[in-house]
Amino acid sequence: MLIKDKLEGIGWFTYETLRRMVRSNPEHEFVFFFDRPYDHDFIFGSNVTPVVAGPPARHPVLFLWWFEITVPRLLQQHQPDVFLSPDGYLSLRASTPSVAVMHDLNFEHYPRDLPFLVRHYYRTMFPRFARKASRILTVSHYSANDIISRYGVDKGRVDVAYNGASHFFTPSAIDEQQETRRQLSGGHPFLLYVGALHPRKNIVNMLGAFDHYKSTFPDDPVKLLVVGEKMWKNRAM
Repeated sequence: MLIKDKLEGIGWFTYETLRRMVRSNPEHEFVFFFDRPYDHDFIFGSNVTPVVAGPPARHPVLFLWWFEITVPRLLQQHQPDVFLSPDGYLSLRASTPSVAVMHDLNFEHYPRDLPFLVRHYYRTMFPRFARKASRILTVSHYSANDIISRYGVDKGRVDVAYNGASHFFTPSAIDEQQETRRQLSGGHPFLLYVGALHPRKNIVNMLGAFDHYKSTFPDDPVKLLVVGEKMWKNRAM
């Protein structure tokens, strides 16, 4: 998920979390496993050892190769105390204690939002990852209860840690706000969505809700700005 200039939700979560962990714990050593050449911006301190090993895991078949062949080999080589996966994937073959961050189970509730092989991999492997994990971290009590009930996980193994905001999110000066509105929305106030343009982000219902608002309050000049990159093709998107 750590790809320069292409960070999205889980990528930013990974960036912000690992950056804080590394800098707050200089007495500990961290080994970062990359599946492709990395940018030095992701090496957050002298206590980080970066390791690059292929193949790039960008397909369900390569997911299996990476996590069941490459990762066990790297864990055996570096002997860490714990394996942390910030996007939920684990290695079923590795014996290292593992912590999986499972942000949600949207693929269980809306499987057809994903390509066939991807959703088949997720729905086959993530229940096994949940059973394999020493602990599971998730970002809301809703997702925690969903993981516990759907995968039969002991609630004592699931922790909730809410998402936060990066330090660079600060209020803009009034003149900067006005200039931004001039450039983006014809000088009008606006609501902003930033994220992947994908059905699982509930964009269709968001647009419907905004249409409903505008029909109810037609004199309100507020605009809706949608910013993001298209992911998989879908008729609704």
